[in-house]
Amino acid sequence: MTEQGREPRALFGVAEVTGRSMYPRLRHGDQLLVHYGAELRAGDVAVLRHPLQQDLLIVKRLVERRDGGWWVLGDNQGDEVVDSRAFGAVPDEMMLARVRARYRPMLPGRRRTPVYVASWALSAVRLVLADRSVSRRLRAR
Repeated sequence: MTEQGREPRALFGVAEVTGRSMYPRLRHGDQLLVHYGAELRAGDVAVLRHPLQQDLLIVKRLVERRDGGWWVLGDNQGDEVVDSRAFGAVPDEMMLARVRARYRPMLPGRRRTPVYVASWALSAVRLVLADRSVSRRLRAR
């Protein structure tokens, strides 16, 4: 269903990772295939608006539903705190997309021979799967 006078939103899009908050699952410079409007569950990796800087998009793991929205954390707990520990639960309206896959860009300056492209595809493209144990680990701390 589309709102009158608005263009329909694309079902899939691309985002780029900046920073190390999701390392080792996602690295700085990774490209992400994101699914807008997908059902979100605990353990999924999602793209969302930063609650305190709504023009900034961030990528975080959904830990659990709480009053007021989703509790989100970065996978790299040793990195700077830019997750729910700093800003609390994230309201549903700030959740934009579920991350489905990541791929690392091809190295610049390399000839894109069929062998190189095939080896890149096998090593650089990965599904981003949910970590369903993340909520249990949070409670165990």
